[in-house]
Amino acid sequence: MEKQIYHIPVLLDESIKGMNIQPKGIYVDVTFGGGGHSKEILRLGDDSIRLFSFDQDEDAETNIVNDSRFTFIRSNFRYLYNFLRYHKIEQVDSILADLGVSSHHFDDSERGFSFRFDGNLDMRMNKRAGFTAADVVNTYDEERLANIFYLYGELKNSRKLASAIIKARNEKLIVTIGDFLNIVKPMFGREREKKELAKVFQALRIEVNQEMEALKEMLYAATEVLKPGGRLVVITYHSLEDRMVKNIMKTGNIEGKFKQDFFGNMQSPFKLVNNKVITASNEEVAQNPRSRSAKLRIAEKK
Repeated sequence: MEKQIYHIPVLLDESIKGMNIQPKGIYVDVTFGGGGHSKEILRLGDDSIRLFSFDQDEDAETNIVNDSRFTFIRSNFRYLYNFLRYHKIEQVDSILADLGVSSHHFDDSERGFSFRFDGNLDMRMNKRAGFTAADVVNTYDEERLANIFYLYGELKNSRKLASAIIKARNEKLIVTIGDFLNIVKPMFGREREKKELAKVFQALRIEVNQEMEALKEMLYAATEVLKPGGRLVVITYHSLEDRMVKNIMKTGNIEGKFKQDFFGNMQSPFKLVNNKVITASNEEVAQNPRSRSAKLRIAEKK
């Protein structure tokens, strides 16, 4: 069934190599999705390797690997620390995060992630969660909506967008993607319409799924649970999440504030494995267009 098709893993070889897999290690894939990265991790291990994979989306459960070395955790990766403690895991050898939204989500009209289809304005990664994109556009005040579009979509006309949404919802509730597009489409010129709409939908998706807060919590948890010499391997797709990942790897905090010891030496829990971000080859981009914006960063716990 088309609903179960997930994306081809982005930067698969580069990210798995960055994890520095050892046959007997303990590993975490916080973004299981279609299971592409997880299957490769298991392939490189021996009988004693352990892999814990997180995904909050029930659709991902159809891809679960039938392997005694594998544990699937149906949860948001923000609870990384808690679930590892629950499974009596103190430290791990490497953590992988592929932060991209699956093409599976964009291609499923019922999930409401894409402006290519009509359907309910939903955008929940976890369908058990109560809050949808329709709830956001129908209940947030004008200033809060404008802030979302400005901060998470980096849209210059965020205030105009918010104002148009408030005006429209006073006439009738915004329920479907079609309802929403009728309001926001006129705000953009034809030549940039697709790019700008993608930013609008990105901003709503980030808000609905609390993506920035969840990423922050996961990165701090990763700092706690990685053993010395352990690797943090993250693939990002937009500047907001990339900035957060870059900061934690360079400074140990998401703000990017360097801390100094008594002698003025810069302190960070990590050392960078790749000073320059790794991007997809031309060949990979040709085969898998979603890899075009991907950036891979790797750091090692000191």
